[in-house]
Amino acid sequence: MNPEPVTREELLLVARTVARLRAVIVALVTGMVCGFGLFAATLWLVIKGGKVVGPTLGLLRVYYPGYSVTWGGSFVGLFYGALTGAALGFCVASLYNALARWRGGRL
Repeated sequence: MNPEPVTREELLLVARTVARLRAVIVALVTGMVCGFGLFAATLWLVIKGGKVVGPTLGLLRVYYPGYSVTWGGSFVGLFYGALTGAALGFCVASLYNALARWRGGRL
């Protein structure tokens, strides 16, 4: 049982209906989520307190100069988390759009 051949018009319709992501919007949203996530995680550990505060999260200072598990470090983490999240979100959305464009042209 052979499937019916697909017409060029049907291929173009599929290519146009594939959702495209707005890379800048995805970058902003991902940046906000990551930035506030690191900010909240840092403040949680600072408020929780204890003899040793956040040794694992404190390892981020290797990648983020100026970051520490302190009140001030939470704002540095907010900045770096937003920057990292925005870059990651932009890259993922751009890759998705490129693959969707490539796949749409090859259908």
